[in-house]
Amino acid sequence: MSNIRAAGSDDLIKLNAPRQLSLEQYLAYLADDECLEVTPAALRLRKLVLNRQERERQKKKKIKTGLFLCAQN
Repeated sequence: MSNIRAAGSDDLIKLNAPRQLSLEQYLAYLADDECLEVTPAALRLRKLVLNRQERERQKKKKIKTGLFLCAQN
């Protein structure tokens, strides 16, 4: 084995810059299973339940959710 990479293995993937949305646009985009974290420096969307299996379990049970505030774990 050699320590030389193949010529085509270093292809770069160009990513588009993330959209800069306003608070109102984030609230309109927000899904039922997400919350909006608001800090002085940023606005972030995140899932209320981070574990994918738990989210699927809740989706199957069709639990109705009310208004949730994001809390740091």
